[in-house]
Amino acid sequence: MAREGDRGASGGAEDDPPIFNAENLQSNIKSIHYSRTFLSIIGGVIAGIWGFTGLTGFIFYFLVMAAASFGLAAKAKFSICTYFDSWNRIFLDGIFGGLMSFVLFWTYPLKTTFW
Repeated sequence: MAREGDRGASGGAEDDPPIFNAENLQSNIKSIHYSRTFLSIIGGVIAGIWGFTGLTGFIFYFLVMAAASFGLAAKAKFSICTYFDSWNRIFLDGIFGGLMSFVLFWTYPLKTTFW
């Protein structure tokens, strides 16, 4: 993950707002998006193979996304404000974005395994 930009000429005083490098921030956000999409697909395949149906499958999806959020925070050494402008970027952004991929790859192995 890329770090934030320089703090400016004031030497990083406590009252100055953090300055982020836009390219690094965009790269970090893309990394979160790609990792959540990949984990949605893998989680959907696993949920389909294991035969999760109904609410159990959706609970599994949210557990996978919680594990992904925790993993991303651990990758950032729990110093989220160093790499992102808000903690919402890791814990909330993109959780529902991968849901359609999850459902697609959840139902396909489920259909081929049991029918």
